[in-house]
Amino acid sequence: MDSDAAPPFPDNVPTAPLLRLSLAKLRAREPDEVRRFTAACETLGFFYLDLGGDAVLQQADALFDAGRALFDLPLAEKARYDFSRLGTYMGYKAVGASVADAAGNLDRNEFYNIGKDDVFELGRRWPAPDVLESRRALLRSFMQSAHGVVTLVLALLDAHLGLESGTLGAMHRLLEGRGGDQVRFIRAPARGADDARAVALGEHTDFGSVTVLFNRLGGLQVLMPPGAGAGAEPEWRYVRPLPGHAVVNLGDALVKFSNGLLRSNIHRVVEPPGAQAACARYSLVYFSRPEDHVVLRRLEGRRVPPLPEGVVEEPVTSEAWVLRRALGSRPALHPEGKFDYSLSRGTEAISQRAR
Repeated sequence: MDSDAAPPFPDNVPTAPLLRLSLAKLRAREPDEVRRFTAACETLGFFYLDLGGDAVLQQADALFDAGRALFDLPLAEKARYDFSRLGTYMGYKAVGASVADAAGNLDRNEFYNIGKDDVFELGRRWPAPDVLESRRALLRSFMQSAHGVVTLVLALLDAHLGLESGTLGAMHRLLEGRGGDQVRFIRAPARGADDARAVALGEHTDFGSVTVLFNRLGGLQVLMPPGAGAGAEPEWRYVRPLPGHAVVNLGDALVKFSNGLLRSNIHRVVEPPGAQAACARYSLVYFSRPEDHVVLRRLEGRRVPPLPEGVVEEPVTSEAWVLRRALGSRPALHPEGKFDYSLSRGTEAISQRAR
């Protein structure tokens, strides 16, 4: 069943209490909306963004059509674009190529990554199937629009953290710097009767700075931390898709820059709830990451908490962090007996802290 003709999201499913923010109000720096934004970034790290008819919505719709055509290609054709053995996470990843949890269960989704350095010809141009090659202009437009959202988020966080204006933006240049920003097309097929894997993508935090997600079916769940709108214990809650909205969340880099003041929350993808479970789930994501050379460490901002006495930060660059996390969960890339799932983990321990 196509997700465009999918049953509605059920009303009897507990959902995460994400704040619904307005892109127009944030652009206008309306004080109440900015306060709600900063509260979302500190408590859950996820929020809905009402795009109000922004061009990025039409671009995302067009790329959803491209995603369906992409994943309809024969597996042998898609596998030609799996470049992971060349040390990159760009290109195709097949269903079951990654480990989803510490127990060794395999994931249940396929995806295709295309990087901004490729699209804007700032770095290596990877081969791609015609369905993507023919849409390079659309990909450029979508990346520019989505990056505009990211730039606004970073500017607001500069002010919130007490950083000099432009500090975070200078680490996330779209056209001037080499970096790991990318578009990801995702498809999680409907689970067959003989498939015990309810989890399509295991629990994790995002690798980079800001994620802008478009999806039409349920399945995304966030782990509600104590005191963030659920009970006294952590609890998984679905994120209900809202027409005209993106789901925006923060990633590991902002946790490191803010020394934990901002949250990169744990989330996962399971099969959609109710009758939606019979549908394949498509998603489109824009991941923004610091430029490759940026070291992920605490920034000197007025509101950034100090490091505990004696703590020395790991001197890891954005490029090394993303490669470790993106490829660390793929057993086929490691010698037999050398795979260690824990090496692909991010700032999950910080996200689980009690407030």
